[in-house]
Amino acid sequence: MDNLPHNKPSGYDIDLGNQCSQNAFNWAKKTFVNRQGKPGEIALKVDGAFSNMLLFNGLKLGITSDGIGTKIELAERTGIYNTLGYDLVAMVADDLIAGGFVPTSISNILDVDHLHYNTIDQLMQGLHHAANFAGIAVTGGEIAELGNRIGGWGNGMHFNWCSTAIGILHPSLQTPIDGSQVHEGDAVIALRSRGFRSNGFSAVRRIMSQNFGNNWHTQQYTDAHTWGEVLLTPSLIFAPAVIRALNEGIHIKGIAHITGGGIADNFRRVLKVNQLGANLHNLFEPHPFMEELQQLGNLSPQDAYLYWNMGNGMLLVVPQNQVNKAIDALQQGEYKCRIAGHVTNKKRISIEVGSVSLITSLEQED
Repeated sequence: MDNLPHNKPSGYDIDLGNQCSQNAFNWAKKTFVNRQGKPGEIALKVDGAFSNMLLFNGLKLGITSDGIGTKIELAERTGIYNTLGYDLVAMVADDLIAGGFVPTSISNILDVDHLHYNTIDQLMQGLHHAANFAGIAVTGGEIAELGNRIGGWGNGMHFNWCSTAIGILHPSLQTPIDGSQVHEGDAVIALRSRGFRSNGFSAVRRIMSQNFGNNWHTQQYTDAHTWGEVLLTPSLIFAPAVIRALNEGIHIKGIAHITGGGIADNFRRVLKVNQLGANLHNLFEPHPFMEELQQLGNLSPQDAYLYWNMGNGMLLVVPQNQVNKAIDALQQGEYKCRIAGHVTNKKRISIEVGSVSLITSLEQED
């Protein structure tokens, strides 16, 4: 593994990251036998699922963990800390709902170099607001002061923030949503993202630094907002919209939470179960600041759609005869959605957005 190329545009090798994650999961999977036949038995159905299911005497719980990564630097640069809670909740709540699990609670770990009361207060205020938005409880947490083991930008408190969330399988479901019921001809619905969510910031920071220097966050994007403020745009939590659709009886066959790896890398998790593909010819256009950043970084469409969600934060697969009902259920409040395409019997994902045309083969995917 050590001789794999590391000269990726983002400074992060997604292929190597996937291989390391798969290796880590292979080790973890060897421990599942410890709970076999006991409360808390692992009920994994698909490798690479967004969350896992635990069985407790008939109760079906989902569990997942994640963090917000280097988006933290945007808060350090702008001094705005009360929006990161939305990113922390979105990363785990939307992974849970991708399996059909209604998020119920979240526990968080905040590792800091030194304690700063007001900064921590802003972070927790944001987590409180995000938890209320998602309808979940913050049931646990830890603040660990680790000194110079934690670094960051500027002279303020530096930190890393991660969480674990649990949820209960939606009462309309007997088994998790895992893509096993997806068929050729099913419709794909896209939910609009607000921005980069909490992924792809290694590429973002490298591009901005190369173009504007160390204080790139102070550059004006519009008369009203700096680049730092725009890039810090908090994640929209999709779980409440999906829960509403499930409550209204929509048969959601597959859900892809578009995080690191972009559209194709995440949507393939849904499609690979039945060896299918998709034609995505009507995705949301990228946000203007995404397109401008792509131009500043001289990124190819292949790289941009690999590192970023490009305006599409979640994809759902539903039967064609439920498309209108699904859109009515999903598209309420600030949620926006559209029919993005359909499932095909070809083992590839085709993306067509404006002048961009990309094809990702799934033939060699595990």
